[in-house]
Amino acid sequence: MQGLIFDFLSPDDTMKNMEKTFNEKVYDVVARIPYGRVATFGQIAQMIGRPRMARFVGYASNNKASWHLPWHRVVFKDGSLCSGFAAEQYRILKSEGVKFNHDKTVVMTDFQWDPERDDAPMDIRDFPLVF
Repeated sequence: MQGLIFDFLSPDDTMKNMEKTFNEKVYDVVARIPYGRVATFGQIAQMIGRPRMARFVGYASNNKASWHLPWHRVVFKDGSLCSGFAAEQYRILKSEGVKFNHDKTVVMTDFQWDPERDDAPMDIRDFPLVF
């Protein structure tokens, strides 16, 4: 094949140049939520640089490829639990030591994840790809 030039990239070069999808970024953040802490859909959207896409973070949770992630640690901004999953979510979070108000909303002031306080990087580039 005379005259053809092939530019071969090492696997490391290829991975550096690949942009993660929205869902992959969401999954990376959800995988980092520590035991006994919760994050909001909006907080996750903010962390990946898409602050107005909280609803799409919720859509990402419906992907069967992500069900191994700790989605029970993701709640609404007021600390309320996800409908259709609330009883199970409540049970799991309670077993992790998360405290609730009388209306079964998470005590957000005490249990909302703060990556700086909880010693986790904020920079999405530091998060591993989890699937």
